[in-house]
Amino acid sequence: MEIAQLFEAVEKVAASLRFPLDGEDAVRMITWSAADTIPSIDHASISLTTKTGEIQTLAPTDAIAARADELQYELHQGPCLDAAIEEPIVQVNDLRDDPRWPVFGPKAADLGLRAQVAFQFRADPNVRGALNLYANQPRSIGQDDRLLGLMFANLTAVALGWTRHATSPAIALDPREEIGRAVGIVMDRYQVDPERAFAFLVQVSQSENIKLREVAAKLVADTAPEPN
Repeated sequence: MEIAQLFEAVEKVAASLRFPLDGEDAVRMITWSAADTIPSIDHASISLTTKTGEIQTLAPTDAIAARADELQYELHQGPCLDAAIEEPIVQVNDLRDDPRWPVFGPKAADLGLRAQVAFQFRADPNVRGALNLYANQPRSIGQDDRLLGLMFANLTAVALGWTRHATSPAIALDPREEIGRAVGIVMDRYQVDPERAFAFLVQVSQSENIKLREVAAKLVADTAPEPN
């Protein structure tokens, strides 16, 4: 994609930032974008708890994600439950043999899932949720994947009107990374906060069918100062 075409798409997406997304559409966009954008991730979903202790799944990308969530609810064990109820971030590198979830892990592996990371967000002390990201390959979720996952978790919290419990992804993202620089460029150009700037980049990536990293790289390259 040429720079001129990219910025035409950018301007088109920028206009949409003035209008809030419907909550259901927003969380669906988040889970699908997470699975499509984060290199190691193949499936995604959102788990929500209530004050009565019930838990449900929102916007699963497919039947595998939905079933993996259901297994955790049925067995009362698993990364999404630990994240939704207790821990800010829970990661497992190989579901088949992780001793923390001796029943869920092998059952998840039978579905074809081998790694998982879940990020907590919450509305109050009793109402919490988690963004669940699943990978088909063991030991495939790296630091860059976690940073992107944190941003999608923050977007989920914003879309639901909640707050993230863990470190802000705007702080966690290494500013030397191209996506981090691209977020800063969008924030400055369109006067939006980090979460909406990242959502903006995701929308451009989706609408133009190009990788998020490519969108970021082109924005960074276009705004780099001319050599003397």
